[in-house]
Amino acid sequence: MAIVNEELLTIGAFAARARLSAKALRLYDRLGLLAPAQVDEASGYRYYRADQVDRARLVALLRQLDMPLARISEVLGAGGTEAADRLAAYWADVEARVAGQRTLAAYLRGRLSGRSSEMYEKFVIETVDVPAQVVITESRHTLADELPAWIGASLGRLESAARECGGVTGAPFVVYHSEVSMESDGPAESCVPVADEAAARAWAARQGRAWETTVRVEPAARLAYARITKAQVAHPQILAAFEAVEQWVAAEGLETAGPCREVYFADWEAAGAEDPVCDVAFPVR
Repeated sequence: MAIVNEELLTIGAFAARARLSAKALRLYDRLGLLAPAQVDEASGYRYYRADQVDRARLVALLRQLDMPLARISEVLGAGGTEAADRLAAYWADVEARVAGQRTLAAYLRGRLSGRSSEMYEKFVIETVDVPAQVVITESRHTLADELPAWIGASLGRLESAARECGGVTGAPFVVYHSEVSMESDGPAESCVPVADEAAARAWAARQGRAWETTVRVEPAARLAYARITKAQVAHPQILAAFEAVEQWVAAEGLETAGPCREVYFADWEAAGAEDPVCDVAFPVR
């Protein structure tokens, strides 16, 4: 019998009204998204109220946005304008991811079609001699999606700590000791040049292993670099910049002499999308 009483529906009848499968309803129950109004202790049969149909349909609609079930639980648990704000935040993340994938697809089309040289031509490659520097550093194994947030946070911590180490004496930079991608986690090393090596070593000794902090002397080097804008720092534009530098180094008969790096010479927060903010570079010999 589909209707148990005036208020409760069997799972089959409720599924038909909500336009969901019984299997989906059982899953939503297990995840806490949509609990039955009543479960028969003897038979285990689930029963739902008719006024639960709207919530069931809302879950189904949110699933059409490919929203993970955990995020759906957050939205439904918030209610009102907060629920709408959580949905907006989720969709902003989706659009940002799709925009990044669109750019990556265009980049890959260029590579696959043999037009890589056209992508590299927009970058001007130069060299600069950098003296030896005392640097305080923070290292982390991180995947590409976590990298931007970590760079900002780690450089912020190091620049704050530099006040105890005689002050900042040069542009902060990030060294990639191994590839950072969605499959490879580096490590990456944030570095801030400071004036007082003794004070820096005393500072590092107080940190312990909390942030994988160290002090070292970065040796003098000649860097081959391409200057890029804030917009170009995003993946995959920055990959094309690094590849352009590598191509130039090979064409000039030079060799790379150390891991690649990003040198952040401008105020990131104050910079606009088209303002130069970063040099992507390789030590060369």
